[in-house]
Amino acid sequence: QIFDAGDYFGIMQVEEVDEEEEVDEEMEEQFKKKPNPGNGPCFKVIVTNENGLQASNPNSVFLVDHAWTFRVEHARHQLRHVPGLLHRMANLMGIPFHGEIPDEGSIEQVLQEMWKYSQTYQLSQGTAEEKVPVWYIMDEFGSRIQHSDQPSFAAAPLFYMPQQIAYTVLWPLRDLETGDEVTRDYAHGETDRLIRKCVLLPWVPEVLDVSSSTPEPPDEHYQAILAENKEKLPVAINPPVYAKDKVFKVFTDIPQVLNSLTHPRFVFTDNEGEADILYNFSHFKDYRKLSEERPEVMVNQFPCENLLTVKDCLASIARRAGGPDGPRWLPRTFNLETELPQFISCFQQRDRRGEDNHWICKPWNLARSLDTHITNNLNSIIRHRESSPKVVCKYIEEPVLFEREDVGLVKFDVRYVVLLRSVQPLRLYSYDVFWLRFSNRVFSLDDLDDYEKHFTVMNYAPGATLKQVHCEDFIPLFEKQYPEYPWTTVQASIFKAFAELFQAATSKPAPLGICDYPSSRAIYAIDLMLKWDTSRDGKRIMQPQILEVNFNPDCDRACKYHPTFFNDVFSTLFLDETDNCHVTHIV
Repeated sequence: QIFDAGDYFGIMQVEEVDEEEEVDEEMEEQFKKKPNPGNGPCFKVIVTNENGLQASNPNSVFLVDHAWTFRVEHARHQLRHVPGLLHRMANLMGIPFHGEIPDEGSIEQVLQEMWKYSQTYQLSQGTAEEKVPVWYIMDEFGSRIQHSDQPSFAAAPLFYMPQQIAYTVLWPLRDLETGDEVTRDYAHGETDRLIRKCVLLPWVPEVLDVSSSTPEPPDEHYQAILAENKEKLPVAINPPVYAKDKVFKVFTDIPQVLNSLTHPRFVFTDNEGEADILYNFSHFKDYRKLSEERPEVMVNQFPCENLLTVKDCLASIARRAGGPDGPRWLPRTFNLETELPQFISCFQQRDRRGEDNHWICKPWNLARSLDTHITNNLNSIIRHRESSPKVVCKYIEEPVLFEREDVGLVKFDVRYVVLLRSVQPLRLYSYDVFWLRFSNRVFSLDDLDDYEKHFTVMNYAPGATLKQVHCEDFIPLFEKQYPEYPWTTVQASIFKAFAELFQAATSKPAPLGICDYPSSRAIYAIDLMLKWDTSRDGKRIMQPQILEVNFNPDCDRACKYHPTFFNDVFSTLFLDETDNCHVTHIV
């Protein structure tokens, strides 16, 4: 709790030198590289203690206070309403701010500039919401410490449990004399030269001269994912044959299945060891053991299905269907871990051509739109890479909208449930009922942090109303709004995209594709939107855009409004009986 940095360090303001004055060339170079973020005056932190600092001295460790701690989605609200916050941040960032009342212009400038000052950490326990990354800006002293590739200090956040508060700890990496500058490495831990250049772009802007093309990653990439997932692939088995009137014992921990599966050929068992069908909620890992010991037991998952359900894998396997830029049915996607230079190059090229540059940044592995951000600020996207593994997808700037009589033209998305019966041969069905979700505010490409304008998932947003329209009511409303686009035609293009996706995902052997395990079956929920596009012959078309594929989706609404849902699913997947099961054969 001792903040004694003031006894050892001072903040210096660096004056810009007039052109006429004699300046040695080294000074010139230093000014060209003007390190300070922001557009205000330039600052440096130097050692002022007359004895300097010894790296080996246990007292050469300093606490830096955090001036502002926030989650991105709350930043605007806090700048607007926390007394004095906007004033302090504007001063710290060199943004002119006059007057007492927060004005939107100054708030916007702080929100743009803050990516040059923000640092991040995340808590490793708690709910999914509590694990969303936290961003913070150090106080004036910490924020004035400049970057160097050969830093004199290191800094790291420390969360102090007794006070439930975070500090930054600052310590010297070598002995320093009076007058030496305090610097830290803004790209700490990055050794690759190109990646360092990318990571430092917010402070050292430059145009990247690399291709934006993203071919599919090499085979080793998929081998590494398999190893990381600790999934054991099955041995080859013969497809089991069951008696025509067999009654299957089902072991499941999914309440919706237990409550709504009433088909006479399925009974529940509490004993996993005697089950014919394992219908698990969580990911099954040891297919090898299952295939060796009980090959006739069916399971509701496929080995390597994460190639579909994890966002970065989905983008890479989709390139089999659409080349290095991906297919038309998937928004252009980059993996920020492995494709940062290509993304920056693409962003800068679009910028030069004057094309729309709104992107949506999503974590690989969090659902429900958590830690998902829409922005046209390149610095923001580059910095988001530091918090957790992310993909960045082109934001659909011209979505097909739906007229809500109570609101106006809003975004909507569609969820289809698809049933994968087998990989070789590929057999895929779609459930005939689909689900719709709507935004609550009129769509426009602004207010990018307005959740109810840009997102459609309202069942988790506190205080937001959830608009429900059933698909049989939706189709006539849609066709009335878009008479030239009958839903049968739109749905045909959606199913074509599904077919191409699953063909790509099963076109290579595991772990490069979904594993052909004869005892596997699965259902997935595919979320998609429609966007306006131009066909090859110049016609305006509604192009489906697959947003994500969900493993073991929440089927609450399905069971509530369609009581036969799980009877239909089980008949299709486990009995090969599709008559009167409300499914459409896609492949």
